[in-house]
Amino acid sequence: MNTQQIPVIVLAGFLGSGKTTLLNHLLHRSGGSRIGAIVNDFGSIEIDAMSVAGQLGDSTVSLGNGCLCCAVDASELDEYLERLARPSAGIDVIVIEASGLAEPQELVKMLLASENPHIVYGGLVEVVDAAEFDATRERHPEVDRHLGIADLVVVNKADRVPGEERERVLEVVRGLAGRAAVVSASFGRVDVELFFDRAPVGERIGQLSFDDLREDGLDLGDVDDENGACEDGCGHRDHLHSAYESLSFTSEVPMEPRSLMALLDSRPEGLYRIKGYVDFGAADPRNRYGVHAVGRFLRFYPEQWAPAEPRLTQLVLIGSGIDVSALEKELEACRTYAPQADEHGMWGVLRYVQEPDDQADSQPDGHSGDQPL
Repeated sequence: MNTQQIPVIVLAGFLGSGKTTLLNHLLHRSGGSRIGAIVNDFGSIEIDAMSVAGQLGDSTVSLGNGCLCCAVDASELDEYLERLARPSAGIDVIVIEASGLAEPQELVKMLLASENPHIVYGGLVEVVDAAEFDATRERHPEVDRHLGIADLVVVNKADRVPGEERERVLEVVRGLAGRAAVVSASFGRVDVELFFDRAPVGERIGQLSFDDLREDGLDLGDVDDENGACEDGCGHRDHLHSAYESLSFTSEVPMEPRSLMALLDSRPEGLYRIKGYVDFGAADPRNRYGVHAVGRFLRFYPEQWAPAEPRLTQLVLIGSGIDVSALEKELEACRTYAPQADEHGMWGVLRYVQEPDDQADSQPDGHSGDQPL
């Protein structure tokens, strides 16, 4: 059985967009999940937030030598990842907080080229400042390209703009982001379930309520990146919370591989994550297949069934603006009741199974489950 790989998430965005605030929120709300962080400007990370999240010094790599995409090459990045991804570290997810002037495409390429067998690409999260969006595009027109390759876009500081202006910005961002999920947030408060796999299949995945966020007192995610000040005085209770849709799908009947791959290869805009296990029945009676998808990245992991394990397909799909009912019907249509095996039916699945020897040859071109950029 394959060793579980640790997802590595690239957290990008221009200066002042709220990356550090979002990371502090994840650290503070990790729910026991252990986060490894690679950060250019470590001094901006609140030590108290790391303490609350149970972080230790050996779970963070601080880089103060310029933008990560320029300062290191793929082999050097692998060295940093190895420090965090070794099994003894007990890390569940690694977040790379890029500097505000980094080129996210280069970081993604470096991750896809990684030879570390303990990690898997976990997606590109682009953070934008709702209040400064137009000015940022004027100063940095490359933001349009960054949005176009993102898997998840967080339109942060949504509390700072009126409703109509917020909707206009969201509409523009959605147009630039293509198939990526786009969510609005205040103080970097995104649903942590978008980043962590700590919820079992079947558990509701929804946005944290304001009371949830405040139940332990001041949330360190309220601290502004630039000056350490609370963004709104921490007094009002009218914060915005993004709506995420999720679908939990279970089937005792095996899935037909051709139909499922047709669905996955044409998955709808806004569907950010897919996780779980698939039973292909007679098409491959020996293995169940773990599935990991984030944005346009997709990979399957064959694992032998345990002797007494019930043979089920269990999937969780998470996104923004997705038609849950339609997706459920499409998944139900992928069930197969045919007793015979289709000897060629698994070829579509095997395209996304990365063999150990393929690690060094991974390229961001859509092959071997890699994400096209």
